[in-house]
Amino acid sequence: MIQIGIIGGAGYTAGELIRILLHHKKVTINFVYSTSNAGNTISSIHQDLLGETTMKFTSVINEKVDVLFLCLGHGNSKSFLEKHQFSDATKIIDLSNDFRLDENTNFQGREFMYGLPELNKKAIKMSNFIANPGCFATAIQLAILPLAKGKLLEDDIHVNAVTGATGAGTSLSTTTHFTWRDNNFSYYKPFMHQHLDEINQSVQQLQNTFANEICFMPNRGNFSRGIFATAYTNFKGTLEEAKKLYKDFYKDAQFTHVSDTNLHLKQVVNTNKCLIHLYKHENKLLITSIIDNLVKGASGQAVHNMNLMLGFAENEGLQLKGTYF
Repeated sequence: MIQIGIIGGAGYTAGELIRILLHHKKVTINFVYSTSNAGNTISSIHQDLLGETTMKFTSVINEKVDVLFLCLGHGNSKSFLEKHQFSDATKIIDLSNDFRLDENTNFQGREFMYGLPELNKKAIKMSNFIANPGCFATAIQLAILPLAKGKLLEDDIHVNAVTGATGAGTSLSTTTHFTWRDNNFSYYKPFMHQHLDEINQSVQQLQNTFANEICFMPNRGNFSRGIFATAYTNFKGTLEEAKKLYKDFYKDAQFTHVSDTNLHLKQVVNTNKCLIHLYKHENKLLITSIIDNLVKGASGQAVHNMNLMLGFAENEGLQLKGTYF
């Protein structure tokens, strides 16, 4: 069995990762590291796991695990790896933004590959170190990359995306308290969200002539999980041509599917799916892209990357049941 280590075990993404890996038939969790919770049962923090595991958090690291998942806050993965040594055979999947951009991919002799399977599947299979994409970045890239592949992005792209409260992590702030979030809606970081850098990087990978702006408006929704993103841009072709372009691009994608009917968020919550819908209005193509921010936008995608790295079936451990009602 493949031995797994998880660093930063108390957060939302770690909880989802543990939930998925407990039911993965080819791996076993060797340790879940959390200095603030060492000695406590994992289910005391991730309470949905009561009855699923009796494991406890630990402050002891096994440096010889086969795969290490870093579920740390942004900026903390580099410092952690500087302080702790792991076997040369240990594969690392980082869920922070520390290694996503080209200028940061090489660290301590490790070359991190950007882990969006729909874009870099072949390279991921050959990699030992993965930078897992951001949640907004995943939804938005999957909405626009087929156009980039066709060299069809010829104008600004306008994106409006809403994320659930879990997108902010477990740390409390004025905008994460229930009394603020409930029956409320707001935007934040307009036009300058940190995920724009990795989105632009991936677009350039497929269409290096793209010189326009991606105008991104991120929003906070009053629900727990999920991302509902809409993007629109000028498109000269017909709706049927757009549908063929997208379906061809995702024909071998395990988890990304093009829908012929309108979408709603409950179709993807608690799954590793991304669903996409297309609509044409005059010269504008509207693309809707929906994901679960904690699964496809984080931990599920990380396990998908692990499966590719280890030669497992892509959907191993990821045949998750959603919560439609």
